[in-house]
Amino acid sequence: MKLLLTSSGISNTSINNALIELLGKPIAESNALFIPTAIYPFPYGARYAWNPISGQSKSPFCQLGWKSLGLLELTALPSIEKDVWLPAVQDADALLVWGGDPLYLSYWLQQSGLADLLPSLLHKMVYVGVSAGSMAVSSTFGETYSNPRGGSGTPLTSENIVFSTPQGEISRTFVTARGAGLVDFALIPHLNNENHPDASMANAEKWAAMLPVPVYAIDDQTAIKVVDGVVEIVSEGHWKLFTP
Repeated sequence: MKLLLTSSGISNTSINNALIELLGKPIAESNALFIPTAIYPFPYGARYAWNPISGQSKSPFCQLGWKSLGLLELTALPSIEKDVWLPAVQDADALLVWGGDPLYLSYWLQQSGLADLLPSLLHKMVYVGVSAGSMAVSSTFGETYSNPRGGSGTPLTSENIVFSTPQGEISRTFVTARGAGLVDFALIPHLNNENHPDASMANAEKWAAMLPVPVYAIDDQTAIKVVDGVVEIVSEGHWKLFTP
């Protein structure tokens, strides 16, 4: 299997080169499908789903110069015959999986049937995740919520947790959940991003301690490249591995 798990997309040359290496050919010769599903449970999720398509996201993703780009909406797949949508997936060189709510994304990866297909598809296709799109491929992952969840998906555990920030303490709901099971580690994106105070290095350590698997905390200049289970860190920034 081939995966490129990012925090914020193709944010630097090193991550871009890793993507090309995984594809085995130039991006301009590669077909991609974009999956926006994870973003919908957020307020104005429909607007945020459009940002990467229109090139308004912080880092390039859909706008990398793909030979072709399609949209794969996981919530629609259960209502469509599999032999109608599967050929487009099989023809893709890359699945571009956007961020949002990883629990909602995991739910729809399962409900759509795509999670069951990915192990066989990813021998030739590259799974490229952003934030929640990277988190949801884990066997077990954790996520924090500042507001009540607005989408489907049942957590394994849920509890309130307090994180320390330079501005004072913040309270979050911390959940653990099952992912697609493509990797045996969990991921914390947006390490030390000021817009994600619960993902500071100190808070990431606290977060990781609540999970029974190895946890990589990665910043927006870092990606995790996985080929047939072999993990390689691609970074022009900072990251840390926490072990249980």
